[in-house]
Amino acid sequence: MFDADSLHEISTGPASAAQPVMQRARGIARVSFKHDGLKTCLDDLYQSGCAKVRLPKVYDTPPVAVIINTAGGITGGDRLSYEASVAPGGHAIATTQTAERAYRRVEGHGQVATRLTAGNGATLEWLPQEAILFNASALHRSMQVDLEGNARLIAVESVVIGRKAMEETMETVEFQDRWRIRRDGKLIFADDARVHGTPADILGGPATLSGSMAFATFVDCAAEAGDRIKLARTLLQSFGPGAQVRAATSAWNGVLTARFAAPDGRSLRSALIHFLETYRSAALPRVWSC
Repeated sequence: MFDADSLHEISTGPASAAQPVMQRARGIARVSFKHDGLKTCLDDLYQSGCAKVRLPKVYDTPPVAVIINTAGGITGGDRLSYEASVAPGGHAIATTQTAERAYRRVEGHGQVATRLTAGNGATLEWLPQEAILFNASALHRSMQVDLEGNARLIAVESVVIGRKAMEETMETVEFQDRWRIRRDGKLIFADDARVHGTPADILGGPATLSGSMAFATFVDCAAEAGDRIKLARTLLQSFGPGAQVRAATSAWNGVLTARFAAPDGRSLRSALIHFLETYRSAALPRVWSC
């Protein structure tokens, strides 16, 4: 039963016009591997929030860490942090469970910060699946890499703007990508990409992507990376002059890079799978085929 006197305590003023505080995703995933003298094995694992790590059983391949964003995507205000490291002499692969999706934001931008570390003689492969940018999304990514001695890094990042199959109209998007790779503290590779505005206008010119709405960057950082330039060019030329995917590669001072541009995500993904598996002489993690 209500107490009549308590009714006077209820505010009868106008409702607040303030916007509700949106729930935002926070996630941290850290995984490290070591070499025990016989094989590479897990050394440490930390996960919090919406970021999770799974370690599937693999045979005759280096261990694989699969990073999962259980939030299902990224929007304005989300913050994710991923770290992967391999101790001297080890070899490990880090990937993502599926394509990351950046959704329409109300305000602010989503942020994904990646940090990779490889000790002397180690190999770390960073092979995430593509990021898909929806209309009015905002995603800022950064990748910091520290290599020691003769450590090797193989890394790829790919982006698909819009969903061509759904005939989505991309009116605006905000995307920033920043790479910094250092060996023994010395900067050996720096790359920045920025798309703010209407993608068709920004990427339509010959000096940008000639209208391509899917693109990727690949790097191989190793002392002998330049020796693989012939292999890389042969693979890229296999796409043929009439292929939908355009690509080119170059190598200098222990860093081989390749750029890919395609009209849609499907074409880009197919080209990347062919290139990565042949260049590395190894199949991609099974999640790429799920």
